Amino acid sequence: MDVRNNGGGQEIEAPNNITIKGILRLLMANTDGCKKVISLGIGDPTAYSCFHTTSAAQETVVEALQSAKFNGYSPTVGLPETRKAVAEYLSLDLPYSLQPDDVYITAGCTQAIEIAVSILSRPGCNILLPRPGFPIYGLCAAFRHVETRYFDLLPHKQWEVDLKAVENLADHNTVAMVVINPGNPCGNVYTYHHLKQIAETAKRLGIIVIADEVYGHLAFGTNEFVAMGVFGSVAPVITLGSLSKRWLVPGWRLGWLVTNDPDGILKSPKFVERLEKYCDICGGPATFIQAAVPAIVRETQKVFFSKTINILKQTCGICCRKIKEIECISCPCKPQGSMALMVGI
Repeated sequence: MDVRNNGGGQEIEAPNNITIKGILRLLMANTDGCKKVISLGIGDPTAYSCFHTTSAAQETVVEALQSAKFNGYSPTVGLPETRKAVAEYLSLDLPYSLQPDDVYITAGCTQAIEIAVSILSRPGCNILLPRPGFPIYGLCAAFRHVETRYFDLLPHKQWEVDLKAVENLADHNTVAMVVINPGNPCGNVYTYHHLKQIAETAKRLGIIVIADEVYGHLAFGTNEFVAMGVFGSVAPVITLGSLSKRWLVPGWRLGWLVTNDPDGILKSPKFVERLEKYCDICGGPATFIQAAVPAIVRETQKVFFSKTINILKQTCGICCRKIKEIECISCPCKPQGSMALMVGI
């Protein structure tokens, strides 16, 4: 797509690769209406009646809104109390404590992805992405003119990263590799050992790990969820996450970008300044939603999380059984987490 600038006659270029959402819109616009269309690609748990957030979370948001204390702008990096609460919440999974300054509040995880790709981009750089993976990474990279190089996930090894491929793909212009765990769309949950291998590979290559943990703790198989930030002292990790999936509130658009970096590699004034300036450009989520976060992450009962996990485990089992009854498709690896399942045709 080229858009002419009336003033200087310059052309504005935009990526011409269509997204999965774009394909879905195209298909939905061309249905004949004779049969009901069932989307198998909805990432919004609220589309299904079995998933509801806690009443306590809703009441906390209402209280923050009705207080009239949060009708103004928040700092573009997030409210101090929100950053502190997210730092404390994520530190529960780490061998060290995050600080509020390590946390940047974003408008959902999608904005966190955009910020991460943008602040790492430079002329001639490239980023390593998983295949299968989440297409927004490639789209964000295309808009920033960042070259994308894809490494395969191995279905016969529980969708583990092909680390040999990563080493072959990387060069001196590689800035980062993306790891999605629990996985979208494969449903993988990586072991401590494999995550350590990923961190050690990133260290050898001198690159950052972008850890997409939007499905963090949504694990229902034999592997427990391990945060990539555990290995922040091996290689610097930028963790992306949100309330969306674990609390079942994607429409609240409350996410975060966190630097897991005990050795301070990502603490250089230049990097922090660039990150803060980009937040100034983007803005953040609604202030009253931010204000509700401390109570939400501290007071949610474990029974709520357990209920979600049980539903996911049960529905995963049903899907896998039904797939076996269909000759033309197969499930190469039963999911252990997240809300997605990858099939082969």
